[in-house]
Amino acid sequence: MVALLRGVNVGGKTSLAMADLRAVATDLGYDDVATYIQSGNLVLRTAHSAAKVSRDLAAGIAALGGVQPAVLVRTKAQLAKVVDGNPFVRRGEDARHCHVAFGEKAATGALRRLDLAPYAPEEAIASGKELYLFLPNGVGRSKLAADLAKDKTAQGTMRSWRTVTKLLEMAEAL
Repeated sequence: MVALLRGVNVGGKTSLAMADLRAVATDLGYDDVATYIQSGNLVLRTAHSAAKVSRDLAAGIAALGGVQPAVLVRTKAQLAKVVDGNPFVRRGEDARHCHVAFGEKAATGALRRLDLAPYAPEEAIASGKELYLFLPNGVGRSKLAADLAKDKTAQGTMRSWRTVTKLLEMAEAL
């Protein structure tokens, strides 16, 4: 399974050491626990459901004090489906400009409220709980990503395509 924490950063008020995150997961009894980069990406092996992993990790992190991030969990099969389903990679776009926003609910709601035409050449396509983003000028300069982040009904966490594929690679290695 892969756990994605929303709002965890390297420094500041939302900092969470990845060693602490690994310790929480290990203390909960999960196996083969590993993190990837300092932004709340955790891979683990367990027979528990994704919902239970999400609840347990959120409670374990909260017990540390300080940061209380949302924890979104995807099974290896779910993450593989996300990777296989990227419409921008399939049409040949540069993967360095692709991102995925993982949500708690269906991602179509956020897009219904937006007219995407003014954001061109940026694009977004919803599929299930994921929102695929093509941001050719980078996420830091993206008006689309900024506007989506302001939408409180579209809570989730975004990862670069490189991170998404690396997490799947790590999950498949377990």
